[in-house]
Amino acid sequence: MSPVAIRAHTATTALGRGRRAQADALREGRSGLRQNDFSHAPLACWIGRVDGLEDETLPDSLAGWDCRNNRLAWISLQQDGVPEALRAMTDKYGAERVALVVGTSTSSIGASEEAYERLVDGAFPPDLARPIIHTPHSLGDFLQHATGLRGPCVTVATACSSSAKVFAQAARLIQSGMVDAALVGGVDTLCGSVLFGFNSLGLVSARPCRPFAQDRDGISLGEAGGFAVLERVGDDESGGLRLLGYGESSDAHHMSTPHPEGLGAQLAMHDALARAGLAAAAIDHLNLHGTATPANDRVEALAVSALFPESLHAASTKGFTGHTLGAAGIVESVFALIALQDGILPATLGSTTPDPACGPQIRFATESRPIRHAMNNSFGFGGNNCSLVFGRA
Repeated sequence: MSPVAIRAHTATTALGRGRRAQADALREGRSGLRQNDFSHAPLACWIGRVDGLEDETLPDSLAGWDCRNNRLAWISLQQDGVPEALRAMTDKYGAERVALVVGTSTSSIGASEEAYERLVDGAFPPDLARPIIHTPHSLGDFLQHATGLRGPCVTVATACSSSAKVFAQAARLIQSGMVDAALVGGVDTLCGSVLFGFNSLGLVSARPCRPFAQDRDGISLGEAGGFAVLERVGDDESGGLRLLGYGESSDAHHMSTPHPEGLGAQLAMHDALARAGLAAAAIDHLNLHGTATPANDRVEALAVSALFPESLHAASTKGFTGHTLGAAGIVESVFALIALQDGILPATLGSTTPDPACGPQIRFATESRPIRHAMNNSFGFGGNNCSLVFGRA
């Protein structure tokens, strides 16, 4: 594929607001996880909660979309020059030539939960009787109105790969000539359905998650938002960050369990490398999906060992943020871009005794060095897999 330029990128997580907060924590090996203090789901676990969401308000013109998820989307959208980059795109091409492609898993379901808790004579209370916030497209619709973009508007919901797949969709829109630029991203927030739902599956750990540890026993859930502004690369342009390749697969092995040999994961990684025109040995850093569930980590470790040389620095960053579900793809893509720009290759936190399935590629200590190519894996329920390759031109 032809590379796509990345003009701005940002993430807001339990580590703080904006790119700098993420980079500082990754460099210092400092986790954002805390004991669960989310009042809507009082479970004995650890979470990655974004501070201050409860106190934020949307502009009056956007009040009809108010909910936890859209508030986090608004906060995330204001960081790291994203509004300025978007303005430059719309000035250059027109709002109709800029796509909006965002991923989410839960969207604003937290508002729906609250509405059912507060039924009035069998109906939603007046302050929550706003149909748009009770749909999966709530995030996309909100952002379309918040940004004024009038190109194609898509909300992707493929579980934990949602906001990785947005890069692939945007790249196809740009390369097909339908648009010249795109705002991509993803937002997911904590809610009762997520915490109680994953807990009912026996997937939530009572301790901070420990990806790739021999004694790992489940995930820590988190919330996050992030965005990137993509643009067609100019004919005489050099330098800057690029999306070089993407790979997608749907192995459909099981509703919630990955293929035991990691066939879908390997296919996604192979396709991303092929589109980027790179050999596996060219990848310096890989942000692993690494959720800290027993099955997921073992399968990904086997797939990575089968494909990459020992020189690769691969790590899961979910020990920093928790598993942010539909936002994981964008957040961990931003982490890969931080590795490219700042040379911060993060540690896999919380793992003192690695699983024997781990090869030497999976690292448990931070490194600092310049790199040229970074990759991100995002694997979702139902075998919805996506791998992305980024580079510096």
